Amino acid sequence: MKDTFKHKGLRQQLVGIVKDKGITDEKVLKAIGKIPRHLFMDSSFLDHAYQDKAFPIAADQTISQPYTVAFQTELMQVKPGDTVLEIGTGSGYQTAVLCDLGAKVYSIERQLELFKITSKFLPKLGYRPKKLIFGDGYKGLKEEAPFDSIIVTAGAPFVPKSLMSQLKIGGRLVIPVGDQVQTMTLFIRKGPKDFEKHEYGEFRFVPLLEDKN
Repeated sequence: MKDTFKHKGLRQQLVGIVKDKGITDEKVLKAIGKIPRHLFMDSSFLDHAYQDKAFPIAADQTISQPYTVAFQTELMQVKPGDTVLEIGTGSGYQTAVLCDLGAKVYSIERQLELFKITSKFLPKLGYRPKKLIFGDGYKGLKEEAPFDSIIVTAGAPFVPKSLMSQLKIGGRLVIPVGDQVQTMTLFIRKGPKDFEKHEYGEFRFVPLLEDKN
């Protein structure tokens, strides 16, 4: 588990790429520049760790493109101490970014293989989410709600009502919605039944599956 000067240099180049694509939040850029993404990937993909691309990880899932991670995180407007729910822990890279921003992160993963790997791995790197949960992300995490923000890191054919209901007033849900191609969507909760919706173009994600543990 080495992080060399070469890796650090490649990360700064990646920060430049993500910045050029329009990410402006300095705290998000700093997290991308700090977190050793190569350690979250299969060794056969190490040469690709600092390219702005998604790559396969265990259980037929992917580690998201750094730009996508940065884009979703920027939309969340995370402040230190925020309570955040992440649907789809995956490799834990997005989780690490949220932890680095000072959020109290609750993260749910439905693939047991990934859950086991990531829950051992994240603390070794010094990232300690409040809770990693093996379960169905569609249901959210009612017992810890309401959340300042919720991020979904897989394509959702529809927006789960359970997630909408677990947002604080003023809270933000960032979710890619669609089947083959997803539209990045932000919901801001304005009142008990009032949500403001914003759409931000097309992205591609692995699908969010319901009740498939």
